[in-house]
Amino acid sequence: MAKHSKNIPARGLRVADQIQRDLAEIVAYELKDPRVGMITITEVQVTPDYAHAKIFFTMLNDNKDVIKNTVEGLAAAAGYMRNLLGKRLHIHTLPMLHFVHDTSTSRGMEMSLLIDAANATRAADDDIGDAPKGDVPNGAVPKEEPAA
Repeated sequence: MAKHSKNIPARGLRVADQIQRDLAEIVAYELKDPRVGMITITEVQVTPDYAHAKIFFTMLNDNKDVIKNTVEGLAAAAGYMRNLLGKRLHIHTLPMLHFVHDTSTSRGMEMSLLIDAANATRAADDDIGDAPKGDVPNGAVPKEEPAA
């Protein structure tokens, strides 16, 4: 289950999670739009009155053109998916579906690469400082020891 904000009532969380599960099945097995490839629905946020649902999704291909085509395909099929969702869910108000590409995973991977690069640089700096005087790698200037 996705982690949600604490100000959403428990029923709203359950409805959002059920919408996420049902939409994942609908996209995988019943949606035939060629613009929509393999997507993962990462989160669903439902307004308190259930009038709108914001569906966040990720894709393996992060090309801007592919993302744009996928969002257009999902938006075009939103009515069809809402109809199928209405047959599965039994709630008074069925939300309008709004699809948003989720960039949190790609941003997380970029941050992880930056952290790894910073750690590698720090480790390399520590190795230069710990090297014996006669063994200085890559022509680096060794640290001078303070005079006694």
